Formats: sequence, C-alpha cells, structure tokens
Amino acid sequence: MKGLILSGGKGTRLKPFTYTRAKQLMPVANKPVLFRAIEALCEAGITQIGIVTGSTGPEIRETVGDGSRFGVQITFIAQEEPLGLAHAVKISRAFLGDERFVMFLGDNVLQGGINSLITDFTNNPQWNSQIVLAHVPNPQSYGVATLTPEGQIARLVEKPKEPETDLALVGIYMFDATIWEAVNAIQPSARGELEITDAIQWQVDHGRRVFPHIHEGWFIDTGKAPDMLEANARVLEELTPEIRGSVDAASKVDSRVTVEAGAQIINSVLRGPAIIGEGTRIVDSYIGPFTSIYHHVTIERCEIEHSIVLENTTLRDIDGRIADSLIGRNVEVARAPRMPHALKLTLGDNSKVGLL
Repeated sequence: MKGLILSGGKGTRLKPFTYTRAKQLMPVANKPVLFRAIEALCEAGITQIGIVTGSTGPEIRETVGDGSRFGVQITFIAQEEPLGLAHAVKISRAFLGDERFVMFLGDNVLQGGINSLITDFTNNPQWNSQIVLAHVPNPQSYGVATLTPEGQIARLVEKPKEPETDLALVGIYMFDATIWEAVNAIQPSARGELEITDAIQWQVDHGRRVFPHIHEGWFIDTGKAPDMLEANARVLEELTPEIRGSVDAASKVDSRVTVEAGAQIINSVLRGPAIIGEGTRIVDSYIGPFTSIYHHVTIERCEIEHSIVLENTTLRDIDGRIADSLIGRNVEVARAPRMPHALKLTLGDNSKVGLL
C-alpha cells in the first residue's frame, strides 16, 4: 500500500506567516505539521509516499528531503495549479499505479494515528473506498456524510447550509483502483476544482462499496492561527517530557516540560505542558502551559503562555504577559532603550497586535 500526502495549499488563512513559509511546515510542538503526517504513514507501515506540492514545492522538497530521515521513500508530484483534491489524485496516477492507497491532507493533525484505519481497509479487500469521519459541532464548515442503515456512505455534501448529520470528513481517505474511473468522470465544481467529495459520490452512485471510519479522538485542520494554537496544546499534552538541555539551580521546571538539546534555562520558571527548542535561551522569564518555543530563540525578562514562538526570534523586557499568540521567525520585540517611550512597530500585511 502507498501513501499520498496533499501539500499544495497556499495557506491564505495563515498569512502573514505563509508569505515566507509553506503552511505545512509550520511547527506544532516544535515539529512541522507535514512531518507528523509522514510519521503517521510510516507508523502504519507505509514506506512509499508521494507528496503533492504546489507553489511552495521547492521549500517542501528541500526541507523533507528524500524521506530517509523518516525511513521512507518520498516522491514529489507537482500540481501546477490548485485544481482540487481529486485533481491531485488524478495527477498522481503514475506514482500510485493500481495499488490501494491512503490519502492524507498534509495540514491536518489528529489524535492516535491511522493504524486502525489501515487495518480496517486491509482486512476488507472488498471495500473500494473508506473515508474518515468525525462528529463535529460545526458540520456546515466541512464536507458532511450521510450513512445508509447498513453503515455505508450514502451521500456527501460539501459545506451544506443545513447539514443532515454532524459527520464531517476529516481529510483522510482510502482508495482502490476504482477511484481512477471516478476522478476521470467528474466535472469541475462551481469554484473550478475537481472535488474529492464528487469523486466519492460518483463511486457511491455507481455501486462501489464506500465505508466510513468514525474517528473518536480529536482532529484539527491547522489552517488558521487559533487552530495552530489548539493543535499545539493538544500535541503538547501527548509528549513524553525530557530534559536534554541545561537547567540551572535557580530555575523551576515542572515534569511536563521538554527542554531540547543545547537549550539553556537560567533563573526562570517553566510550567508545562511546554517545549523549548534546540539552542534556545530562556533568562529571568516565565514560560507557561501550552507554549512551544522553537529553536535558537532568546527570551529574556518576559512572561509567555499558550503561544508558539518560531525560530531565531528575540523577546526581551516586555511588560505584561504574552498569551494566545503566534510569533513568527526572526522577530525582535524589546523595550525601547531610551526616551521618548512609545510603541515602535514594523508590521507586515495581515499582522495582528493586541495591546494592553
């Protein structure tokens, strides 16, 4: 069985961060979201993985490499235009052949991996497709499934105004070779894309056996900053903490904090779940729960919690506590060294600042 990860989105809902970085490379608990998708496939025994990329393809290829670091073989597939999920499947035919495969949206984070899904599909060779669904409070924001009394998929509707159920498509799909006829038969939707929901509905309408897999844990589409923070908090709770950096005698670090190699904690208080990245320096500061500090960050005389701070950033001498924040790469926030005291800001498009 092969794996297909879709990583071609532009990340418009995560601007300004995605002006300079592919959204799938944004870190959750100090690991890029795309890496988590690759690892989920690897843990399920899948070692041949195709990654469909768009305009951020060069960055993704450079960051991911050939897959050897994960113990897998990766093939990159270029999608020249964002023409839909079914189009991404269609252009991957040469890689996938007629093998069964699992398709995974590269910006999704979910609890528990996909091992049970792979087992279900493997143990039922008569199934043509399987779709991961989850109960959600806002189904109108997703593709929504209706089931038959026998438990098969009866109908799929993309973002219905009046959903018939609360079963949303999570973004993980299993297919056999019958999917090729479906993706070649459908037409572009009103937004000009080949929709995967239309392809699956075509399978249903033409007598294919399409079954659900109800995911009982949490899942998060990391398309917006609040979703990134929520995913970060969820994953931090699942980490096994360890101290690989240095913590001085004046610091207090609780048992739910990970300090990665080369990090220094000096005269500071750290309360988890939290993670401090490689080469980061925390001095005279408080790092609170649900916070991820990425690599080579400097934080001095600050308080921060429920936040993500990306690499090579400096936070110094900030009044008040930073909370619920996503701070990008190479940022510097510090108190002005002399009068007149004033806010001095250099902010890019789509930035958001909340002031005390």
